[in-house]
Amino acid sequence: MLGDRIGEERGRVTGRRTLKSGDPRYLKMEVSFEADGTVYGVPYRGFGTYEVFERVPGQLYGEGQGMIHTQDGEGAIWNGHGVGTVTPEGGLRFAASCTYQAPHTGKLARLNAVLVVVEHTAAADGSVRSMLTEWKGLSASSMEQ
Repeated sequence: MLGDRIGEERGRVTGRRTLKSGDPRYLKMEVSFEADGTVYGVPYRGFGTYEVFERVPGQLYGEGQGMIHTQDGEGAIWNGHGVGTVTPEGGLRFAASCTYQAPHTGKLARLNAVLVVVEHTAAADGSVRSMLTEWKGLSASSMEQ
């Protein structure tokens, strides 16, 4: 079940490039970005790169990874994938899921136990925005039953 909003990030695209797709009928593109955000109230700076594949005309699939780090040096890496579309303005909009790997103690440790649902937009002007929501379907107590 979709839970509470746990964070948000805003930033900018730092690079875009078209990649060889393996099939000349379809597009493959790489997008890199950096953003400032918060998760569970903790401010961070994040970086990421994802590859976008056009599976059928109008339907995009993306896979990516990146990292976040707090002002005091704590960090986590993320891996995600999702589906998306090209916006009428020429940007990309994705619905994705991400998992995080963080130290077992500290401000970001809570990320180790959740699936994060992400609404991500990379606008045609180069701005990016992601809304982070916790998926509450698999709590430790529900897995014991």
